[in-house]
Amino acid sequence: MTLTCEMQPTSQKLDAPVQFCFFRESQALGQGCSHSPELQLPTVWRKDSGSYWCKAKTLAIRVTWSPRIQIQVQGVPVWNVSLETQPPGGQVQKGKKLVLICLATQGTGNITFSWYKGALGLILETKTQRSLTAKFEIPAVTDSDTENYFCTADNGYHPSISEMVSVTVRSPVSHPVLTLRAPEAQTFPGDVVELRCEAQSGSPPIRYRFYHEDVILGSSWAPSGGGASFNLSLTAERSGNYSCEADNGLGAQRSEAVTLSVTGVLEGLLGTLGPTVMALSLCCWLKKRMGRREAEDPGRIPPSPVPQVPNYINSAVPLQEQFVYENVNVVSGDEVYSLVYHRQQERQAAVDPQRTHTSDQNASAIYFKLKKASPADVDYEDAM
Repeated sequence: MTLTCEMQPTSQKLDAPVQFCFFRESQALGQGCSHSPELQLPTVWRKDSGSYWCKAKTLAIRVTWSPRIQIQVQGVPVWNVSLETQPPGGQVQKGKKLVLICLATQGTGNITFSWYKGALGLILETKTQRSLTAKFEIPAVTDSDTENYFCTADNGYHPSISEMVSVTVRSPVSHPVLTLRAPEAQTFPGDVVELRCEAQSGSPPIRYRFYHEDVILGSSWAPSGGGASFNLSLTAERSGNYSCEADNGLGAQRSEAVTLSVTGVLEGLLGTLGPTVMALSLCCWLKKRMGRREAEDPGRIPPSPVPQVPNYINSAVPLQEQFVYENVNVVSGDEVYSLVYHRQQERQAAVDPQRTHTSDQNASAIYFKLKKASPADVDYEDAM
C-alpha cells in the first residue's frame, strides 16, 4: 500500500524544503519524516486497518496536518489448496520418513493448516502460521500408514480442501529361496527342470532373475507378489550351481546356490545296469572256479537235491534237466538272485549197444542261469 501526502496550492512561496510525516492513529510510520511525499508499506494485514493521516512542515511556515482517512484492510481467502508428498509419488519405504506438504496458491493473514488420514478424515495435525505452505512429518512409516490423505487451509473466511493423495508403504524383499523341481531324482540331458524362486516377504511387483554360475538365464515377474518359475531344458553343460534374485525396486536380494548334476547317458546306463553287470561278472567267476575244480577232481559232481536218473540218447523218455542251486546270492533292490546250474549227462543208448559209450567227464556240460529266488530257495550257508 502506498500513502501520498499532498499540499494545497498557496500564494506563499516556499523557500525551504518540506518534510512529510505519516501516521496510523498516533503511531509514526516508516523511518520518520522525510522529503518524499510518498510512503510505501510492503505488506499490510487486517490488523493494519485504522485511521491514517500525514503532516508537512518547513522551517519558514508552521506545521500543517492532513485530514484523517479510514483504511480498512480486507483479507484474501485461501484457495487452490493441494497436498504433495516427499518422497514424490506417494511411494515410501517402510521405516523411512514421510512428509505431507500442504500448499495454498494465495491467501492473506494467519492460515490454519490441518492434515487428515483416510476417507473418514482422522485428524493428524493442526498448525497456524503466516505462510502459504506448511509441512507435516511421519518420522518412520509402518504398514498401517498406507492410506489416503488430504489437508485443509483456512484464514478465517472459509476452509479450502485439497484432493486425496494415496500413500503406499513398501517393504523390501527378503532373501529368496530357490527350489529345483525335476521329473526324477536323477536328471538326464533333455529333461526339463523347473526353477522356482520365492521371497517370503516384500511389496509387489517383484522381479525374479535366474542364474547359472552367475550367468543370467532369464527373468519373470510376480505382479501380485509370491514366487515365479523358470523352465530349463537340460544339457550336459547345465551341471553346476544355480541361484535366483528378487528385486522390487527397494534393493535386490540373492538366494543361496543350489547344485544340480546332469547325468550323461553312459553314466545313466551303468547306474541302471550296475546290479546286472555285477551278477554276470560273478557268474563268469564261478564258472571258471567250477572248471578248475572239475579239472583237479574229475570224479567230483556238484550236489544235487534229487537223485540222478540216467537218460539215454535214443530213449523214448525225454532228457530231463536236473537243477542244482549253488548258495550264491545277488541282491538288487528288493530282488534276490541265485546261481543255478545243471549237468546234462549222456549214457550208452539202450537200442544201440554198438554205440560207443561216452564217459561222464567227457560228455558233461555245465550251464549257468541267473534265476530270481524265492525266500524259501535262499540258503544263507556257504556251499562253495
